[in-house]
Amino acid sequence: MVAPVPGTDADRGKTVLVDAFAGRPPVAVRPAATAPLGWWPAICVALVAFVDRVEYNLLAGVVPQIQAEFGLSDKAVGAIPTAGAIAGVVLLLPAGRLADTGRRNWIIAAVVGVWAVLTLGTGLAGSYALLFGIRVLLGAAGQLYNPPASSLLADYFPPGGRARAFGLERLGYFVGLPVGVLVGGSLAQAVGWRDAFLVVAVPGAVIALLCLTVREPVRGLGDRIGALAAGAAEPAAAQAPAAPLPMLQQLRELVRIPTLRSVVAGLTIMFFGLGGLFFWMPTFYQRQFGLEEAAATGIAGGVGGMGIVLGVIVGGRYGDRYHGRRKGWRMVLAGTALFIGALGLAVAALVPVLPVQIAGYFVANAGFSAAIPNLTAANADVVPAFRRGLGFAVLNAVVTLGGAAGPFLVGVASDALGGSTGAGSLRGAFTVLLLPLGVGAWIIRRGGRTFDADVQRATAPDAT
Repeated sequence: MVAPVPGTDADRGKTVLVDAFAGRPPVAVRPAATAPLGWWPAICVALVAFVDRVEYNLLAGVVPQIQAEFGLSDKAVGAIPTAGAIAGVVLLLPAGRLADTGRRNWIIAAVVGVWAVLTLGTGLAGSYALLFGIRVLLGAAGQLYNPPASSLLADYFPPGGRARAFGLERLGYFVGLPVGVLVGGSLAQAVGWRDAFLVVAVPGAVIALLCLTVREPVRGLGDRIGALAAGAAEPAAAQAPAAPLPMLQQLRELVRIPTLRSVVAGLTIMFFGLGGLFFWMPTFYQRQFGLEEAAATGIAGGVGGMGIVLGVIVGGRYGDRYHGRRKGWRMVLAGTALFIGALGLAVAALVPVLPVQIAGYFVANAGFSAAIPNLTAANADVVPAFRRGLGFAVLNAVVTLGGAAGPFLVGVASDALGGSTGAGSLRGAFTVLLLPLGVGAWIIRRGGRTFDADVQRATAPDAT
């Protein structure tokens, strides 16, 4: 339903009434606005991503105390996050299917509530076996919010605002990484590792309740608002298929979307590169430049974090600005940003001068991160509304595996190229990353050829 509302703003397009929430009266929106229904849904999802990474990375900040209490080896502690990541990948596809059929706001709130309970349980664990089991469950649950949250954002935000909305979610995710480690270490030192987990469970429970304040939008709402902003007739609201297809058939249909294949390949390669860089760069600084651990970690985390924040903000802003105006723009911008990131990595790996190396590392992180919101938004653009949960589940599963493989494969390359020579081996391993990153940039830019056609098919009235 669409009806004009008096007092429109000519600069932002007319105000209309849209059926946004099932069983509720129509709401007034300005279709040309970046956030026609407000920024709260994106802020809430960003808080979810933030608390997810904080809770998950608390363990890294309290490792010494846990090892001392349970007598654990590095291998035993390191197995916990790896097992959690694998468990999460296994559960992602069922989570995606649930996101396409259930109330996404309730699903997200339930998942965050489970995180809080498991975080509380971590602080009460009396043995390594119990600790391991709880953290694996937390790692698995940590992956479950993404499909419903991403699908929700795609319905709240039209195509012209999606990159910024997804960029905000990514900022919450990346900021939570170092905050979790720092908070865990600080609280462990102040009150002990057990109380650290008990304290952090509280904000998790609060955010779970906040998720319930986000209303469940009708499927395809963002596409309908985007069509109105473009001056087209409002398409019909997305309808659920009368008989849901088996999951394998849905997956086959998703794989047939050319742009989606490019997005999955590109993001996987990019997270592979980011994972390898973030894990090994502090060690590289110590070996190559003789820095102390605190200085090396500070440079790697600080410079990398600033690059990521800048990249996400700039990438989201310009990805939305020219979307729909230039052919395949999201993919073109993302591929170009990834190529710039690869050039920054080349400087960081090959130039033995510390200030120049730091500048290259900053550019690498900024370039990679500028691509992230655009590729995430492109994933939403080319998948029909009732398939987006599963589409994001597929994307997140492959990206998670790529990010987990990065540190391991860089280490393998380091050993193969330099043996025990130290910095030389890591420099060679970083150089090896350049080839797949270059291929990834080419794949993504090539995806721009099919992007607009795939968007049209995804938003067609008969798209299911």
